[in-house]
Amino acid sequence: MSFYQKYFEFIDNLNFPDKLPDGVDLLNPFKNPKTYELARRFYHKYYDDDNNRLFLIGINPGRFGAGVTGVPFTDPIRLEEKCGIPNDLDKKQELSSVFVYAMIDAFGGVDDFFSKVFFTSVSPLGFVKNGNNINYYDIPELQRFLEPHMVSSLRKQIAMGGKRHIAFSMGKGKNFKYLQYLNGKYGLFDRIDHLPHPRWVMQYRLKRKQEFIDEYLTKIHGAL
Repeated sequence: MSFYQKYFEFIDNLNFPDKLPDGVDLLNPFKNPKTYELARRFYHKYYDDDNNRLFLIGINPGRFGAGVTGVPFTDPIRLEEKCGIPNDLDKKQELSSVFVYAMIDAFGGVDDFFSKVFFTSVSPLGFVKNGNNINYYDIPELQRFLEPHMVSSLRKQIAMGGKRHIAFSMGKGKNFKYLQYLNGKYGLFDRIDHLPHPRWVMQYRLKRKQEFIDEYLTKIHGAL
């Protein structure tokens, strides 16, 4: 089975509890047939092989990036213009996606990048409370409740063809600290390093965007 086939077997069998603590609702973008089909086309195009890949690990899907396209850090604009996947979604820009695809362009383009790198998340599903996106770590009870599910999810994805010597947290704060905790407890990778979160760069350090793109390129090339 190819990476793509393994990944969609994983997606088709995602088994997170529907009832979550503290009035939190689950955001599963793959329950939307349009999102599912767009993601399937993307992964078939770029992941239908048996390459081992470097994992870049985000937090969890939100409503406006992976929540609509099914592809982490990929908004509908980048999905169509950069990845060649036409779609009739609202072409709303998502800041993280702008940074990520500028970095991918600097890397050498989507074909080269996705043949070597896999974006995923600590939690493959997202969360909403009172109509707003939340992160898995925003509510300590939710984080504790989800730990076994998130560890199982990461292990299944690593088994698809993940490089084990290093993985990168997308973000230097709470996501990185939690990944370090999980890695120390469960031995998922030999080492966890970090990269600046794309949204943080675009919101707070935009004038230094190229510097952070260079940091991504240096660390990714050094890990491959």
